Amino acid sequence: MNATEAINRIKNASEAINRIKIAIDGSSRNGWTAELHLQIIKYSDALQHMTGKEFCEALGIGNAYGTEFSKMLKISERLIRAGLDPNEI
Repeated sequence: MNATEAINRIKNASEAINRIKIAIDGSSRNGWTAELHLQIIKYSDALQHMTGKEFCEALGIGNAYGTEFSKMLKISERLIRAGLDPNEI
């Protein structure tokens, strides 16, 4: 990977994190976790190079959600192979 690719990867992940923050901040308390899951699936392509710890730190949420992050990334691969269009989430 060259420097330009690395910069683009970081930029895409940062943009995804910002969009996820907006989405979960706008969700109801009862729907927060479900919204977080959907957003991880939606932006899985941009987030695939992050660790759960990095993700949680970027969002300012508890490290326990790192496990949820990892699960949703794995599930997103299967959903996309099955025909899910993440842009429709």
